[in-house]
Amino acid sequence: MIKQEDTNSKGAFYIEEANKRIAELTYSKAGSNKLILDHTGVDEEHRGTNLGYQLVEEASKYARQHNLKILPLCPFAKVIYARHDHLQDVLLNKKSL
Repeated sequence: MIKQEDTNSKGAFYIEEANKRIAELTYSKAGSNKLILDHTGVDEEHRGTNLGYQLVEEASKYARQHNLKILPLCPFAKVIYARHDHLQDVLLNKKSL
């Protein structure tokens, strides 16, 4: 299950297993309508299990629900958006891919 932590300026979507964070996607807020995705990390033993993609998908779902636009500065997130057209509606600018 994907969880979220959020402050006034930053936040993260993350997945825990046995009370340990095994994957996370961090973001910064830019104004009231933008999220900057800045880092995706997945524990070595969980790489290749689609957790990073799930986090990017969750961030996109969150952006749609809250009428936000996303700027993916994280290289991993950029690749996911470039490969998946169905996620691109939340992008601030498709040229950033």
